Amino acid sequence: MTSQPPIPHLAAVGLGANLPSPAGSPRQTLLAAIADLSAAGTAVSQSPFYRTEPVGLANQPPFVNAALLLQTALGPEPLLRFLLDIEQRYGRTRAHDIPKGPRTLDLDLLLFDDLVLSTPDLVLPHPALAHRRFVLEPLSQIAPHLRHPVLGKTIAELLTDLPDEGPNSRISVVPLDNLQPQPPVRHG
Repeated sequence: MTSQPPIPHLAAVGLGANLPSPAGSPRQTLLAAIADLSAAGTAVSQSPFYRTEPVGLANQPPFVNAALLLQTALGPEPLLRFLLDIEQRYGRTRAHDIPKGPRTLDLDLLLFDDLVLSTPDLVLPHPALAHRRFVLEPLSQIAPHLRHPVLGKTIAELLTDLPDEGPNSRISVVPLDNLQPQPPVRHG
């Protein structure tokens, strides 16, 4: 009797960086981290890289952000541990982070299939997913019809629902290939 291969799961991962790491610039760090993610599965789709202004703590460099869909046989907790190990390889220690501060690498597990989970180490879907333009914009480029399992809305609908006032209005989401100053992206 032959064993069946594990059924792959679909995970959405948010990537961000605004400090140099051992891999180089934030963009080089994201490229290296994406290559490292291949050890956990297969990248189904990857967004363009975006330059985004910081939210919360404004006195820091702009971020480079992206999103990736990963097909993986890992469960959610092992995948989270894998992501945290990659962050550490590039110089991030979450225990010493300034909240919403600069970082060499940030890998967030945003969605995992349609799983809703709350443990001390992991909350799915990511609790801030529906409120972050710098996450929703790249994710909408690769998975606009992916549905938030709690809110029941698609990624595209969540992006459209973001208010034009407050922190999200100050985020300039600009494709990294076009780094000329641009007004904030407005949806709605």
